Amino acid sequence: MAYIAPEPQHTPGKAFERLLNVLDTLRIACPWDRKQTMESLRHLTIEEMYELTDAILEKDHTEIKKELGDVMMHLVFYAKIAAEQKQFDVVDVLNNVCEKLIARHPHIYSDTEVANEDDVKRNWEAIKLAEGNKSVLSGVPKGLPALVKAYRIQDKVRGVGFDWEDKSQVWLKVEEELAEFKDEFDIENADNVDLDKAEQEFGDLLFSLINYARHLKINPENALERTNKKFIKRFNHIETRASENGQTLQEMTLDEMDAYWNEAKKL
Repeated sequence: MAYIAPEPQHTPGKAFERLLNVLDTLRIACPWDRKQTMESLRHLTIEEMYELTDAILEKDHTEIKKELGDVMMHLVFYAKIAAEQKQFDVVDVLNNVCEKLIARHPHIYSDTEVANEDDVKRNWEAIKLAEGNKSVLSGVPKGLPALVKAYRIQDKVRGVGFDWEDKSQVWLKVEEELAEFKDEFDIENADNVDLDKAEQEFGDLLFSLINYARHLKINPENALERTNKKFIKRFNHIETRASENGQTLQEMTLDEMDAYWNEAKKL
């Protein structure tokens, strides 16, 4: 049986309704879509989110539009599954998030006054605690990558005033942690290092660096990913130049590879 595909729409409400209709049809007619559960979609949703973040870092707006659509489809899919289980539906989801946003922006929808962004964040955290959150940090997902989690932890506690007053103080902490690490874990004596303790101290150093980045309004996850991409691009140049000259990386000296690396930097 062939289904009639709904036509493209030109208003947000109608376009969203079109997506809901397409998902309704797929859930009935497509064997793959029909068998999906929240659990089976979970890892695919994570993958879609990473693809979206890649597109954002690349500033590729065509890909951003595509990946946003994929993520939105997943969100609708979860709501569809929940509706089938008589738990909630997409209307409940949308109304719930609207009510939450209204409640957490009393400076917009009520008579609360704020002076700046920091006031908004403090109000947000206070409202969440009043709603029943047992801890300021309970909203930080356990499954976040460690670097992202550190940034979110620091940002959360800042919302209740637990933060350094000046970024110069944060840099002093970075220097303190670095000095401690270097003093205790000399690379010349790497064979005798207590790896468990070294890992803990290195974690402290990373945490302080992330904190300093936050004070500079640098997102450390974005910064590190940009460096990853830059490294990959330059290393690919080494591989390309080696291949053009009939060389393999295993046969090359470090000086030869470094020359191609510097060539890539100039490019």
